[in-house]
Amino acid sequence: MTLKVSDLQPFARGGNRLCFIHPNDSGRCVKVRRPDFTLEDLRRKKGFPKNLRPLSSFDDNAEEFRVMNALHKRIGEPMYRYVSRCFGFENTDMGKGLVSELIRDESGSVSHTLKQYVWDEGFTPDCQRAVDEFIAGWNLLGIPSRDLLVHNIVVQRLLDGTINRLVVIDGLGSSSIIPDVFFPKSYFIKKACRKSENLRVRIQNLLVAREKGEFPGTHGLLIHEGVQSGKVN
Repeated sequence: MTLKVSDLQPFARGGNRLCFIHPNDSGRCVKVRRPDFTLEDLRRKKGFPKNLRPLSSFDDNAEEFRVMNALHKRIGEPMYRYVSRCFGFENTDMGKGLVSELIRDESGSVSHTLKQYVWDEGFTPDCQRAVDEFIAGWNLLGIPSRDLLVHNIVVQRLLDGTINRLVVIDGLGSSSIIPDVFFPKSYFIKKACRKSENLRVRIQNLLVAREKGEFPGTHGLLIHEGVQSGKVN
């Protein structure tokens, strides 16, 4: 059955993809290619020699599916404390959609990104605790990722507003051309430590921007809640 998502409002927009709440399962989301930014557009945007790669290598959904399967085999269930689950592909009227776990707060609301949380609330003691716990677990498991960006991490809150956990929703895997199976676990742990320390720097940079009132862009803000210049409604 083909899912009809084209007449739905996406709840989030990434650089390459739109995210919709799954029409038949409120606990899942569907990621599809942005129709206004095709794979051909993405390849053209890349400079030489990356623009020589086959078109399929620019498919974010295919890459995420491949990475999630590899991580599940290597790490297994413990990683899902820190990473949203992947359920494979379904056909949509906007092309092949990758279905993932939709992280929601205990209230049922779609969880905000770390970027939005820090922008709205600041780096509260509760958030500092959650970041410390996230980094400790991330480093222990040695989860491979590209840069850990504040708009690729969501903050799941309990009914009383305290933070339950931080969950990465995008940006996993490695840009290395050498397959991960050739590296020892110590390599992944060392790399995870470096990425997680960079996350602390990004949070501090966001706080500086917040202090100056410099709106950091709409990536990572929930579309359906509306965004106005410099202010999240």
